[in-house]
Amino acid sequence: MGGSIHLSPVSGPVEIDGGGMTIEEVVQVARRAREVTLSPSSIERIAASRAMLEKLVREERVVYGITTGFGRFSDVVISKEDAARLQKNLIASHAAAVGEPLPAEVVRGALLLRAVALAGGYSGVRPLVVEQLVALLNKGVVPLVPCQGSLGASGDLAPLAHLALVLTGQGEAFFRGRRISGAAVLAEAGMEPVTLMEKEGLALINGTQIMTSLAALAVFDAGNIVKAAQITAALTLEALMAVPDAFDPLLARVRPHRGQARTARNIVRLVEGSALIGADRRKVQDAYSLRCIPQVHGATADALDYVRGVIEVEINSVTDNPLLFVEEGRVLSGGNFHGQPVAQAMDFLAIAVAELGSIAERRVERAVNPSLSGLPPFLIHEGGLNSGFMIAQYTAASLASENKVLCHPAGVDSIPSSANQEDHVSMGATAARKARQVVENVSRILGIELLTAAQAVDFRNPQKMGRGTALAHRLLREEVPFIARDQPLYPLINRAVELVSGGRLVEAVEKEIPLEL
Repeated sequence: MGGSIHLSPVSGPVEIDGGGMTIEEVVQVARRAREVTLSPSSIERIAASRAMLEKLVREERVVYGITTGFGRFSDVVISKEDAARLQKNLIASHAAAVGEPLPAEVVRGALLLRAVALAGGYSGVRPLVVEQLVALLNKGVVPLVPCQGSLGASGDLAPLAHLALVLTGQGEAFFRGRRISGAAVLAEAGMEPVTLMEKEGLALINGTQIMTSLAALAVFDAGNIVKAAQITAALTLEALMAVPDAFDPLLARVRPHRGQARTARNIVRLVEGSALIGADRRKVQDAYSLRCIPQVHGATADALDYVRGVIEVEINSVTDNPLLFVEEGRVLSGGNFHGQPVAQAMDFLAIAVAELGSIAERRVERAVNPSLSGLPPFLIHEGGLNSGFMIAQYTAASLASENKVLCHPAGVDSIPSSANQEDHVSMGATAARKARQVVENVSRILGIELLTAAQAVDFRNPQKMGRGTALAHRLLREEVPFIARDQPLYPLINRAVELVSGGRLVEAVEKEIPLEL
């Protein structure tokens, strides 16, 4: 996934001010390397928080994570002399993640969100630490962060430790196309390693920024997928000469879910002027994969609204521990690092988006099955000699089935850690990684539906298409011709998938027909 899906034109840097960050801004920084700056007011808040922390240290107050150890070692008091070594040891010991490196866009998103959280002025770090996070972003340094190892409470400890390692001149990073050591990357980028002081190591790794970066990107891409699914569905409706009654606004009036009504309106706009819709006068109603598009697609759109709200809150939240409230003069140890809100939202997103793929695969089957479509078997001339789109449907079915496994909720699982001090965890990063994969899988199913629906319409009469569907058909035919005889399908599928996942399909249609989401 990725690309420039519906991103507004970049106009100047994104300013971090401890709040107000949008999902679109996260995506612009993560994918398009938009510059980042720290606001003067955020620097003032960070400095005030640091001054409060240093006062606590001078007074030798016992405060978790500042003058004590961590987790099970929270009752071990650390001397002022050992405070810096404690933070260095914390980062080193917690950098225990495994697996393939997370994509650069996910790591960049996490760097940004970590800076946003620290800029709130509740974490007790020096302004220098946040400025160095911003510098990594603006200089194009991408810490190597393995994808596995987070329990989601206390946040994304292990992967965030790998991110923090590079700030201290350790670990590894990607820079200018190379994978090099943290020390080398800082030298090449003209940066100095940070010597972490009291609480700073903990503030860098205690939070939900890995799962939230994954989530923000997945939510953004899912918005594109919801619209793309309506376009490919409309194409199949035309190819199968569907009955239009299922999209009448009267139905949504008596079952007024917002997503259902909006989906029905979008479909009506897309097929406006079509002579194929309703052309088979013998049909009274269609199968559910056609007739229930407003209800199924609409429910996904409504779920996405909820999930987007959760993630918009999370990207602007302060999620480390303990937190320093300067105005109130209090230090509180709580659980803002717990990723349950994100975990549940990502489990919900995976389920909701998977349903778009499930119903789309059934539409693909109807299009290629002559008993259901009235079209040539597998949408090819000389069936038997040619297999046409037979195996394309297999691939769609495989992806839909894989999504069923990925939709097992991660957030209902928990496994105790840190000698049972951390006895309930969220598995939020796992939920977010799965949701991201589901979104990718559904984009591939929709690419296959785009191919099969366009092929099916060509067996009808593409001159009779509606306004919006004609735009989608034209775009595809610029990339993929009508398939008259068997040839390797994977390059054609990949081109169609890229039109979907890269946002070009939705963009081409929305130039003339804006779609509601």
